[in-house]
Amino acid sequence: MLLKTLADWLAWQETLHPQTIDLGLTRVSRVLEWMALPGRQPFTISVGGTNGKGSCVAMLDCILRAAGYRVGTYTSPHILRYNERICVDGQPVSDDRIMTAFNRIEAARDGTSLSFFEFGTLAALEIFSGENLDIQILEVGLGGRLDAVNIVDADISLIATIDIDHQEWLGNTREEIGHEKAGILRKGRPAVIADPDVPSTVLTVAETSSTPLYRQGHEFGFKRAGDTWTWYGGGLPLTGLPYPAIPGDHQLLNAAAVIQCLRLAESEKPVTNSAIMRGLADVHLPGRFQLFPGEIPVLLDVAHNPQAVAILTGHLRQHYPGRTIRAIFSVMRDKDIAGMVNLINDVIDSWYLVPLQMPRAATPEELFEILHNAGMTRVKKGFPNVAGACRAAREESETGDLLLVFGSFFLVSDYLAQAV
Repeated sequence: MLLKTLADWLAWQETLHPQTIDLGLTRVSRVLEWMALPGRQPFTISVGGTNGKGSCVAMLDCILRAAGYRVGTYTSPHILRYNERICVDGQPVSDDRIMTAFNRIEAARDGTSLSFFEFGTLAALEIFSGENLDIQILEVGLGGRLDAVNIVDADISLIATIDIDHQEWLGNTREEIGHEKAGILRKGRPAVIADPDVPSTVLTVAETSSTPLYRQGHEFGFKRAGDTWTWYGGGLPLTGLPYPAIPGDHQLLNAAAVIQCLRLAESEKPVTNSAIMRGLADVHLPGRFQLFPGEIPVLLDVAHNPQAVAILTGHLRQHYPGRTIRAIFSVMRDKDIAGMVNLINDVIDSWYLVPLQMPRAATPEELFEILHNAGMTRVKKGFPNVAGACRAAREESETGDLLLVFGSFFLVSDYLAQAV
């Protein structure tokens, strides 16, 4: 291939496969077999679910590295650079290393069509195979059962929350979506469920596949204790734990599930209590309740489905009561946009709609119609980008007001890239 930059490779991959999203494991499994990766697969934790996957991966990574392990993480999407998707010891790998992996995939695929995400998944596995890792943590992209990450048999599976999202591919109910998410479970290998309200389909899949299941509020859980919290499960409880450095009370659900995973792995990858405390205190994840302070502070969040927006709304009510909040917003058109905005509109003073330069994104005109039909009148559009929308919102704000940039990962990415 005569592709000289990572940007060239990524642009080419976007044109290679006729469908942006094409669930199924046949093609990607065949190419992985042809690649014949060297060495033994490292201890693997797969992380699936609707919301909370990125937070769980970040906490696992930070704790395990604090314990001295060499860790690889594969996540998606990225915020600023594609390289963020594939990290070794907390650092994104280089353009050259990713392009070397792409070249190997291209040589092996023998005309088999691969999607953009499938190329990235195979690249991560190829890179990790040469890094002498102790542990690899793989974030499932969409669904679970037919997602490319599911070509790997994980030693432990973690499912964060399960809610309505990606209905076109996964189903229209939590039960249907739960069945798809549970596709990452493996016979005889433990699975951890962070969602305290797990759909019955997940339990059915676990029983059918003889998967030992560890559920939030059953086999493990947490209790708040003022400025600290306690994890309980098998064995002695962990007391005096710091709250995760990723903001949001809901992060305790994720943190408790992460500790349960570590407890299940302790026979092979033991972790001290001090490493758990250090990892929780040091973990960082952009775009999740990320605050930029100032006279008019800016809060970023990638909430892009009703469950995530409900959590964001609760955070705003708790931490910014009585404040004037102006929302800079954009999201993909296949989301439940009306459901999202109805959940949060009571705390929003006015809306500023941003165009995103991608086919899946809802246009400001489409968003305007949805908000208008939902009875929202304080809605503005006509901005060239997120920077223009933020400038307009600032001009109408007073000291102490809050700008909320939320919705798509791509919107948050554009904000951080333009540093408005």
